[in-house]
Amino acid sequence: MTASIRIFFIGGWSSYRALFGWLTPWILIPTFIVTPVFQILFFAFIGRDAGVGDDRFFLIGNAIQLVSGPCLFAMGNTIEGERRAQTLGLILVSPARRIPLFLGRALPVVINGFICSLVALALGAVLLRVSLPLASLPLVTVVIGVAAYSCTGLGLAAGAIALRVRESATLSNIIMGLLIIFCGVNVALVDLPSWAATVGSYLPLTHAITAARALLAGAPWSDVTGLVAKEAFIGSVYLSIGVVLLAYFEDESRRTASLERV
Repeated sequence: MTASIRIFFIGGWSSYRALFGWLTPWILIPTFIVTPVFQILFFAFIGRDAGVGDDRFFLIGNAIQLVSGPCLFAMGNTIEGERRAQTLGLILVSPARRIPLFLGRALPVVINGFICSLVALALGAVLLRVSLPLASLPLVTVVIGVAAYSCTGLGLAAGAIALRVRESATLSNIIMGLLIIFCGVNVALVDLPSWAATVGSYLPLTHAITAARALLAGAPWSDVTGLVAKEAFIGSVYLSIGVVLLAYFEDESRRTASLERV
């Protein structure tokens, strides 16, 4: 148990910190601050010109959707990067248990996505002059944390597929696009075709965005607990799928000698 805890916390942090062995930390500013804020402004001004929704609608939807950047790309890179550097085999032949090994790598990603979303929400509110009720902000912060966890589960599943695709960044970009379309980020779920709204109900972020909008509109926590629970459950399902896929692709890679094939 002690070894698993050490692998979970220290191994996860070491893996995340290793990303900056070849990346400067300053890259976090354009990636996690500048680009997210411009995404919020882009859709907010489109909404203004189209006469659809209001600034708060686009601010909340995009701020929560922005957890998907770190959660998808970082999880994919923690696996694909090891494979590309030809160090993945060293990790997988170690006696370390797989669940704390890979879930530990997910923890810094959850925190990263959480902070990115909060910063985007704060800066977007200032730039768009959107007033957010202070009493609701602590609860919205909880919702964002659950959204980051949920999307990291999807990121782990996508990262597992990185054992079989050449470029995980392309897959992550596709998934991000699908989240923007189906999760009610910029188009309300009631305005989507019924089949699209149904798809969105099985994806991370959808229920978190709905819950955050309700809270900032004055709804009590009791009205959104079901939505938050669904968001956490969906994240757990994708996390479980990711662990199963990692085990399956690891076994297949051993059998076919294709572990580090790029």
